[in-house]
Amino acid sequence: MTVREIKPGVYSVGAVDWDRRLFDELIPLPEGTSYNSYLVRGSAKTALIDTVDPSKEAELIGNLQAAGVGSLDYIVANHAEQDHSGSIPRMLELYPGAKVVANEKAREYLTVLLGIDPGRFQVIKDGDRLDLGGKTLEFIFAPWVHWPETMLTLLVEERILFTCDMFGSHLATSDLYASDEGRVVKSAKRYYAEIMMPFRHIIRNHLQKLKAVVFDVIAPSHGPIYGRPKLILDAYEDWTSDDVKNVVVLAYVSMHGSTAKLVEHLIDALIRRGVAVKPFNLPRTDLGELAIELVDAATIVIATPTVLAGPHPSAVYAAYLANALRPKARYAAVVTSYNWGGRAAEQLAGMLGNLKVELLPSLAFKGLPSKGDYAAVEKLADEIAARHKGL
Repeated sequence: MTVREIKPGVYSVGAVDWDRRLFDELIPLPEGTSYNSYLVRGSAKTALIDTVDPSKEAELIGNLQAAGVGSLDYIVANHAEQDHSGSIPRMLELYPGAKVVANEKAREYLTVLLGIDPGRFQVIKDGDRLDLGGKTLEFIFAPWVHWPETMLTLLVEERILFTCDMFGSHLATSDLYASDEGRVVKSAKRYYAEIMMPFRHIIRNHLQKLKAVVFDVIAPSHGPIYGRPKLILDAYEDWTSDDVKNVVVLAYVSMHGSTAKLVEHLIDALIRRGVAVKPFNLPRTDLGELAIELVDAATIVIATPTVLAGPHPSAVYAAYLANALRPKARYAAVVTSYNWGGRAAEQLAGMLGNLKVELLPSLAFKGLPSKGDYAAVEKLADEIAARHKGL
């Protein structure tokens, strides 16, 4: 990414990672990502807000050189995770007069994760300000978005809110601003689903806090900048609300076809009752797509055959994922098939303890589905449709 001016004295100096396809060895990145870093020049002092992943350190250095940065006074660490903080040690080598501006919790993490000398920090508190000379940075604590030390930085005069991971999107693009709004919001929803959703209630409180903050631009540390903040603020208001949609997320796996027959019947039964269904064949599923649909769905159904007396590992992972992400779904059900026995349904239901859902009666079928089994699926569809009424 080349150096680009956002407003007078404010520049984007980060890097686009076009080829990265996995984050934290866990999260698929079908459209790459970016590590956004921002340079703010006042009349007296210069600050760098967040750095980049160490793999893109050379690009950050090249951008700072291209911007003619001979010295840095401050390196603001909004978040200690290494894709934002990992280049701080190198920055401190290149700019020995710089101080790392961070809250106490971030200072603690950065000394442990990166071995930064505690003497290189300037520790700030919520609401503190830093005068750069005609440009003022104000620090707004936002813990658990998505780590406990996270904060946001407001450039007061230019009304730019630097939000690090909050409102971010894993999206590699040459666009500085979110010009393709539909694409950006979809990417941001995926990001929210995979990273932010477990902290939905906390984030909702932070959104309320931000209503008292004056800003015209949101500059996250992943993905494009929002010149129209309402776009992403409205999306987050929706995603973090308690509102659900008339949608069933149906995550399933079938080894020899019996479970698939039940799933196909359930899909048809729900559609006939006016319920939208999002089926995911787990061995073939991008789990990020599954996470996106979990954001709004009213009901989650997991269907699995029995393997060695328990659920298929793909179904176990889906249940673990849903339990970890804590979507706002209101209902859940488990459908299992078996031959000689097992406790697959009980085990899966027990893995959903973090979800504030009503567990509908589990269905367990032996072998090839019978007429009675299909009748039981119809009854489950009735149960779901009745609960979705009015959504």
